[in-house]
Amino acid sequence: MRSREYGPDLTPPWKRSAPAPEVPADDGLVVEEAVTGFCGAVVRCERTAQGPTVTLEDRFGALRVFPLEPRGFLIDGRPVTLTRPTRRAPAAPAGQGRTASGSVAVPGARARVARAGRIYVEGRHDAELVEKVWGDDLRIEGVVVEYLEGVDDLPAVVAEFAPGPDARLGVLVDHLVPGSKESRIAASVTGAHVLVVGHPFIDVWAAVKPASVGIAAWPDVPRGQDWKTGVCRRLGWPENTGAAWQRILGSVRSYRDLDPALLGPVEHLIDHVTVGGPNG
Repeated sequence: MRSREYGPDLTPPWKRSAPAPEVPADDGLVVEEAVTGFCGAVVRCERTAQGPTVTLEDRFGALRVFPLEPRGFLIDGRPVTLTRPTRRAPAAPAGQGRTASGSVAVPGARARVARAGRIYVEGRHDAELVEKVWGDDLRIEGVVVEYLEGVDDLPAVVAEFAPGPDARLGVLVDHLVPGSKESRIAASVTGAHVLVVGHPFIDVWAAVKPASVGIAAWPDVPRGQDWKTGVCRRLGWPENTGAAWQRILGSVRSYRDLDPALLGPVEHLIDHVTVGGPNG
């Protein structure tokens, strides 16, 4: 018996001759290596004596190195051709550090006048986390981050903003997974100058790696309970979500403390708002 996933010659789907779309292997891009099933975010691409390689990091922090072959990777189950990354941070000169996001630090750089474009996030905690990791980059790029207190009214918010070529809008949505309320809302927002992306976590707290916070894992909270309060109860923390968030935020020092499933979307939004726009 032959699986329907394979051709008549038992060729796996990721090696068939149909052309696969090219996707740059940018930092944070989440892909699956087709042979092993290893799924993770791109953390670096390198040239070696054996050819170019790509390093993936899964949600538990495990790293795997794979050849950067034309075929052999999947995104959402579909074959893609990974290419060299498009957005590479330049090598830091001797004695020059990096920002919390991994970009080259520019000592003494003044903040750029704010662009008309904006990045919207769901809540205050999302905004504070983005500021802590990407704040230096955002100030240099002149990008302002605002929070919405939820996305239930997102279509109306986007319509009021009226995105255009000189005022691009990016939106970061929590719990953007198939079948969720958030996914249905996001699907209703369209336009060439607005980009809605998200992460799979029910709350941005869970985008911080458990090991960075000093816990084994983020606990499961039954549906119907306030997730943040439930987390505090199950971790034995005081049921003060504000204090709990300060504890979590204080554990974040750089992008390395965040799950790759958040890194890619935020970088994508920054690119959308800045690349090609005025002063871009």
